[in-house]
Amino acid sequence: MLTLDHNYLQRLIESSPDIIIAVDNEGTIIYYNDGARRNLRYSAAEMIGQKIDRIYPTLDEARRVMRAMREAEDHRISSFETVLRDKDNQQISCAISGSLIYDENGGEIGSIGYARDIRRMRQREQLATCAEIAVSLAHEINNPLETITNNLDLLAREMHGHLSDAEMVVETERLDSIRAGIARVQGIVRRLDEMTRKGIYETRDYLQGKKMADLAPREGDAAPKPQAERAKGAAQGDDWALSGMSVLVLDDDVSVVSSLADVLRAERCVVHTATRPSAALGILRNVKIDAVISDVVMPEMDGYEFYMKVKEELPKLPVILMTAYYYDKDHIIKRSRLRGLEAAIFKKPVNPAKLREVLINTRRRPVTASTTAPVTAEAAAAPRA
Repeated sequence: MLTLDHNYLQRLIESSPDIIIAVDNEGTIIYYNDGARRNLRYSAAEMIGQKIDRIYPTLDEARRVMRAMREAEDHRISSFETVLRDKDNQQISCAISGSLIYDENGGEIGSIGYARDIRRMRQREQLATCAEIAVSLAHEINNPLETITNNLDLLAREMHGHLSDAEMVVETERLDSIRAGIARVQGIVRRLDEMTRKGIYETRDYLQGKKMADLAPREGDAAPKPQAERAKGAAQGDDWALSGMSVLVLDDDVSVVSSLADVLRAERCVVHTATRPSAALGILRNVKIDAVISDVVMPEMDGYEFYMKVKEELPKLPVILMTAYYYDKDHIIKRSRLRGLEAAIFKKPVNPAKLREVLINTRRRPVTASTTAPVTAEAAAAPRA
């Protein structure tokens, strides 16, 4: 049987990865283990005999910890959060468990504290919070960006034929400036999503001693193409390839439905709209529709359930799914593809030119009786203005 003698217990304490420091009743360090050396970067020789406030950023913080220990019911603290300071003057967030030490007569002779570096734990908590925020931000920001993008496309169309060449140059630059702003907002949201997926919480200084999450888009993030290049052929309508095509737009965001419907009507499509899947199914049962554009996350049923319902009732009908989320967190797109959906316009804001291209391909594609004829654009998942 293993005997836990004094020397063995001392070796256990000495080898602990946690910071273990004992002080006398004057606050002078009398014990300093190897875990403290590794974390605080001071050697035992540098610290034995020094006052305990040397490892705190301020004397007040050292006093706060001791006060908490003395005021505790049993003179013990557990996971008391504080900040220590290492040899390089870097602050270390720690959780301290400790107690006062008494002699055989009950007199206080010092204290001992066990401190654990909780920076990584805090980082994990921050990443978990960021992940929740990233999901919400993507949805709440990309839906209005979809509306803005659609209306920018409509505005660009209206400019042709109404402005002089000189006026067109000026107004096109303004529209491109707006698109650049949209792209930057997308880059910020995408950066947050990227950080949470990779498990890296990056920060940068913004004031002395203060940090903020580093969400600045990285070099290489796609910039919007100039309006003249992107809209090439759109103003003339390419012989109005979508003219007369009957399209149903389903999204629980009214502004997205309205703006996307306007874009399609500008292509001379016949557009029907719905903000709930039940209403969309009602339209499909009573009106001839050539293609459906549906959101993924909606009340009543999600995009997968809606797609399966459409496939059951109208197996030949092309369905296109779009979402404001940056990833298919509930595998709705993935499950839909396994059931026959070939692809999807995945991320909002959807590029109107790409949507137009997808619908043209849908219209031209021969449809078999055995499956739906969903189309779409994996490329539409790329960053866009």
